[in-house]
Amino acid sequence: MSGEIGHGPSAVALAATGCLVIAYMIGSIPWAYIIVRLVAHEDVTEHGSGNIGAMNVRRTTGSWSWFVVAMVADALKGVLPVALAKWMALGGLITPLGVAMSRAGDRALAIVPMAAVAGAVLGHNYSCWMTLIKRRFSRTGKGLATGAGALLAYDWRYFAAVVVVGLATIAITRYMMAGQVAASLTLPVAAIVLRSPDWAFALAMGALVYGAHHKRFVGLLKGKEPKFYIHDRGGPRG
Repeated sequence: MSGEIGHGPSAVALAATGCLVIAYMIGSIPWAYIIVRLVAHEDVTEHGSGNIGAMNVRRTTGSWSWFVVAMVADALKGVLPVALAKWMALGGLITPLGVAMSRAGDRALAIVPMAAVAGAVLGHNYSCWMTLIKRRFSRTGKGLATGAGALLAYDWRYFAAVVVVGLATIAITRYMMAGQVAASLTLPVAAIVLRSPDWAFALAMGALVYGAHHKRFVGLLKGKEPKFYIHDRGGPRG
């Protein structure tokens, strides 16, 4: 049973557009920048990889506690808009989206939570608020924590697969970058294995997250990426 959205094409398109914009604005909130400004009176983009991510909070402040705060805050940027969009479109929060799509009378409604996932990740990766702060438009993050939060609300099976594979890869290789790339590649694979009807969307989102990591992943293959890159100035920017 769906939530508040009508089944007409125009209603679905309007809802998807609205969720995309709202999720983008929420995803754009630069929690890492805010936390580091308040705690260390520093600009997080001037340290570590230059991104507004939780690990850069750790590199700048030297605190795992603030890392956790930033990680949770970034994850919630994905959880909240996607959970709302999913409830509005298909009803319920626990049912995996692929299953909900199969049960729904109109599969087109699934585009609404998909738009929210894309908006949240794009917002973190290309923050409009950081554009205003820095007065330039550029990539601001890699979308891992926000993307993971979005996946948790979107389809918990994807979230579980991505987290397990990502952490296992880091444990085995000792390279955080390897785990991050493995996690992004796991998403479309999980969708295909589960025979989920949204596999094309999973492939697109996996490609979006991988694209943010491509430059440094190539550096890893060339031996330029440090193991457990957790210290400021300990590795490449990007």
